[in-house]
Amino acid sequence: MIGRLKQWLKKKPNNLPETSNPLSHLEQIIGFRVSDNDQLIFNQALRHRSIIDDDRYKAYETYERLEFLGDTILDLIISEYLFDLYPEENEGFLTKLRAKLVRGETLAKIARKMRVNELLEVGTRAEVQKIEFSKSLLADVFEALVAAIYLTKGYIFTRDYVLEIYSGQIDLKKIESKVENHKSVLMELMQSRKMALPEYEILTEQGPGHDKTFEVAVRINGEIMGKGIGKNKKEAEQVAAKEAFVNMTAR
Repeated sequence: MIGRLKQWLKKKPNNLPETSNPLSHLEQIIGFRVSDNDQLIFNQALRHRSIIDDDRYKAYETYERLEFLGDTILDLIISEYLFDLYPEENEGFLTKLRAKLVRGETLAKIARKMRVNELLEVGTRAEVQKIEFSKSLLADVFEALVAAIYLTKGYIFTRDYVLEIYSGQIDLKKIESKVENHKSVLMELMQSRKMALPEYEILTEQGPGHDKTFEVAVRINGEIMGKGIGKNKKEAEQVAAKEAFVNMTAR
């Protein structure tokens, strides 16, 4: 089943199968048949909240509850994978790398490759706004699908499913080489938590023009979460972002 999924992800995009049933297409992507008893939960995973505006469903019948569960399951799968892959790395490295792997942009890329946007059930208003192309929405729906697979197939199958997708979509070594960009890692952490992006503020600027020292603070939701000192603003921002990342992951 996982092999079929891998073959699908390697294919170039083409027309969807001639069927009006989104689950028929979804079955080809995930590599197994959705049983009659499980169709309800997979339909829910593909149902956007805007559908409640049409008075057809309640809010709890949309993908949002599944997204909540899928987010946690995905974190666990990636955490376990990195823990085994890097037995000598510390907690900070693992946390930064995980943040990159579960960030919204990464999940949206996977969902778009799976063409999830063509399977979504959306309300009239959202359909006009083309909301199915939103990166954040695609990321959320992918997490909802992870939850649906977990609830119907169990953890082991879901873990293998997720890691198979990642193996074909993500260059882990490339991501690993960028893990020391603290500003980028902090931003991705905030995006994964659906929080406001960090804001940087120069607190002090001292010394002559050829030898200045900058002190920078980074605020998250208005609160200073880190401070840094450097010979230029970029250096100070990196130091501040590193401290903020440590403080945020400790919460």
